[in-house]
Amino acid sequence: MESTGLHWLAQVAPDPESFREQWERTGLGLMLLPAGRRWDVLSVPGRLGHPALDILDGGGSCGPVLTDFGEERVSFLVPVGTAARWIGTGVRGAGEGTWIVVPHPGRSSRGVRWLVPPDGSGRLNDPVLLELALHEAAAGLGGG
Repeated sequence: MESTGLHWLAQVAPDPESFREQWERTGLGLMLLPAGRRWDVLSVPGRLGHPALDILDGGGSCGPVLTDFGEERVSFLVPVGTAARWIGTGVRGAGEGTWIVVPHPGRSSRGVRWLVPPDGSGRLNDPVLLELALHEAAAGLGGG
């Protein structure tokens, strides 16, 4: 899974093969990759993102998910174009023209890390299911 996830991530780099080789050779845990090529990223506050992830994961419909230092934000990889259309309080989108910090899928990191690493299949989080999970998580936080 690790090498296929790494290969899949590297495909968005300007020179995928060189990027992948450098990532493997240097052992760097974190690299910058451009969003908006094969996936966008939706980042939500951790208090909402963690329960939403549990909902998605419980339904077996979860694509790659990241968390940041201190798990203050949870970031879902979604189809290209989603970030430009998404409207939501506290939601940050990264799409075309933006770069994100991505951890190596097979190495642990103290900072940014995968909650659900990419498996190389290209599977992303479905925006409709993500929106439903976020609504359900928000309702749970509201006590209702």
